[in-house]
Amino acid sequence: MRTVEYSRQGEATQVLALRETRRPTPGSGEVLVRLLVRPIHPGDLIGVEGLPGQPDQQSGARTPGVEGMGVVESVGADVLAPRPGQRVAVFPGPGTWSDFVVVPADLAVPVPDGVSDETAALMLVNPLTLLMLYRAVEHALRGQAGPVLQTAAGSSIGRLVSAAAARHDLRLINLVRSTSGAEKVRALHPSQPVIATCDDDWREQVRLHAGERGVQVVLDCVGGAMTQDLAELLADGGTLIPYGHLGSGTTTLEALPLMARALTVRGMSILRWMSRTPGERAQDVAFAQDLAQSTPDLFEVAASYDLADFKAAVEHTRRPARSGTVLLTTPRTAGHGAAR
Repeated sequence: MRTVEYSRQGEATQVLALRETRRPTPGSGEVLVRLLVRPIHPGDLIGVEGLPGQPDQQSGARTPGVEGMGVVESVGADVLAPRPGQRVAVFPGPGTWSDFVVVPADLAVPVPDGVSDETAALMLVNPLTLLMLYRAVEHALRGQAGPVLQTAAGSSIGRLVSAAAARHDLRLINLVRSTSGAEKVRALHPSQPVIATCDDDWREQVRLHAGERGVQVVLDCVGGAMTQDLAELLADGGTLIPYGHLGSGTTTLEALPLMARALTVRGMSILRWMSRTPGERAQDVAFAQDLAQSTPDLFEVAASYDLADFKAAVEHTRRPARSGTVLLTTPRTAGHGAAR
């Protein structure tokens, strides 16, 4: 079977390589999924390239990806569902940039009828991230109405946050990088302020929209050098919720006025979702399935590339004006490495 691997961290297009490896076998309680579609998430590339100042803690060959959709190929002992031939979405399924992946049966989520393969591939990580972010926001606001400032509002998760804010009457201020990006977000949610950080006075615009109460919470997936600006925009006692690192540069913790202004930094990672109880996870998955069925337009696809064309897909992911998620695909008729 085909697998994209890397053995050291570095520029993704340089350290990743396509290999032929042996197909895994599901053990007790596990299923083997023949993957058809996988998204390229920012976190996948961070795993490959690392973060500034953080050494690589692992060794040996690794395969990126934690989410995807496909068809159950076979099941291990004691597995009653899902069954072979059933469409499923998987998360967390480490190593999804591969033709096959083995996951625990309870992490292979049935794809609802009518949901396309492409939407199914995006059905879990982003909606589950949305739920985790909203829980963090509710905890930080302590019953208040906001306002909440979010970076990268034109991103896939940013669009989900904006849509949820509109439904729940949350005061949201959106940040994007460009004027054209601001126009796109504004067209989707005209009632929400949208500010382009390419404007020299973007900080003043944020303060104007935040009003006397000021920004109570920042949802930030940009990080880097922008963190200090975001901390300065928070009202005293506010909360910064970082959940990504799309930006460049770094900001040291000592540079933030945490003590003097009683600020809180509360990091959020989707990989922490597994710490929820099985019942809570089931409710979250049901929400994600319903969202994929009811509003598939929120799961925008930028482009699709065959798994072998991963370098072109990674380069597309980095385009500044990209809208939607880039997908890696395997044809349904492909039989890569069937006997390997």
